Amino acid sequence: SKRKDMYMKVFLSNSMRLMFVVSVALIALAALEWAAQFLGFSIIGPWYTAGRLLEIAATPLIYVVAVLLREIRDELRAGRK
Repeated sequence: SKRKDMYMKVFLSNSMRLMFVVSVALIALAALEWAAQFLGFSIIGPWYTAGRLLEIAATPLIYVVAVLLREIRDELRAGRK
């Protein structure tokens, strides 16, 4: 139904925004951690390195890219009909 599709679009849009913000925050934290380690100390302690934070940030970004590609595919299919 159209109502169900609308709710799904709103959910996907909000989840993509949230995942993007989380990824950007983790990338910023990774950059700060890298700079801090360069100066000889650490912001987040021994738990995660800057590289590991970048790996963690990539996961939500993959989700965002996948959903965007799905939306593009759906728009292209709708344009053909």
